[in-house]
Amino acid sequence: MLVRDAMSTVVLTIGPAHTLRQAAALMSARRVGAAVVHDPDAGGIGILTERDILDSVGRGQSPDTERAHAHTTTDVVFAAPTWTLEEAARTMTHGGFRHLIVLDGGEPAGIVSVRDIIRCWAPARQRAARVPA
Repeated sequence: MLVRDAMSTVVLTIGPAHTLRQAAALMSARRVGAAVVHDPDAGGIGILTERDILDSVGRGQSPDTERAHAHTTTDVVFAAPTWTLEEAARTMTHGGFRHLIVLDGGEPAGIVSVRDIIRCWAPARQRAARVPA
């Protein structure tokens, strides 16, 4: 199975000036765990995850004044829609992250998460377990 088959095409894109509270509200409303941060002044595309927001709040920072740009990962590893889910899972494991932005033609086409991969793999594993050897 390929990344394009598992990825979410609901891509929340925010700007670097959004507060963490605004980002969290948008992520919650869309039921996503990450947002693409588009910042042409700082090199283009980054990612802000629920963990980034949680870490900031855990350090006592205010989600009403902290801006997305201060918590965005800009050294992003991107996936291609033609990667296998094994490639995506290996990349996530190696990098220690749970989301990959999927680029198609240089533009964000989706996000694939650990949850997406599990959602695809779980039914296949159940089917394989039911097939007698």
